[in-house]
Amino acid sequence: MSAPAGAPRSPAAALLRVTRDRPEPVPGERCDLCAAPSGAEHQHVVDLESRRLMCCCRACYLLFTDDGARLRYRAVPDRYLRFDRLPLDARAWDALGIPVGLAFLFRNSAQDRTVAFYPGPAGATESELPLDAWASLVADAPELAVVRPDVEALLVRRTEGPGRADGGDAKGNGDGDRYGDGDGPEISCHVVPIDACYELAGRLRTLWRGFDGGREARVAMDSFFERVRARSRPARPDERTTLEAAEAAGPAAAEGSV
Repeated sequence: MSAPAGAPRSPAAALLRVTRDRPEPVPGERCDLCAAPSGAEHQHVVDLESRRLMCCCRACYLLFTDDGARLRYRAVPDRYLRFDRLPLDARAWDALGIPVGLAFLFRNSAQDRTVAFYPGPAGATESELPLDAWASLVADAPELAVVRPDVEALLVRRTEGPGRADGGDAKGNGDGDRYGDGDGPEISCHVVPIDACYELAGRLRTLWRGFDGGREARVAMDSFFERVRARSRPARPDERTTLEAAEAAGPAAAEGSV
């Protein structure tokens, strides 16, 4: 027998109605900003306040590509660079105080400093050691100024091995991007999108075994750096960001880019 008109329905009946009327979830990746479909292969923006990476559709991504705009979000570029000469040698590496052989460094504009992260069993871990040597490193290698704040990183890897690789000589001249003195450690150095660094850190977190990561983690790192090398082009000495160009033109130009 049905309930009289106006009588309260049972909680079970109300729950059933809500469940029945709920729209079916839309399959596939969604944009974190507008909820439109973004596709499996999509781009990212960085939330400068929370440091969170956000998945974006193409339309939302394009809203935040101006480096000079003072916005909360910044688009992550799809740029991979290598250097014709080594901007980071073994002495500079030691001065930075990074405790492991793999790290990525980027400029955090909210904190107004360069920070370093290294992967491990807990994911990306920030180095608590002082990074005062970064300023002198950039002074010695001004080409590092091409790294865009917040959205790109200097990805460096130090391994023991022969100094010659990819056809370059011991100083890294030629088409190579790995450097060494012939007997000491090799150092690979690239500018990469920040989301690629976190992707690598997440991958290594699932594979990490023991103190040094283990064989599977090393294989994953080798594979990742092979892809980075394949995608990298030489960094041009005159390559500057939109923000740098605006600052060089003066405060009025920087304000006008908002």
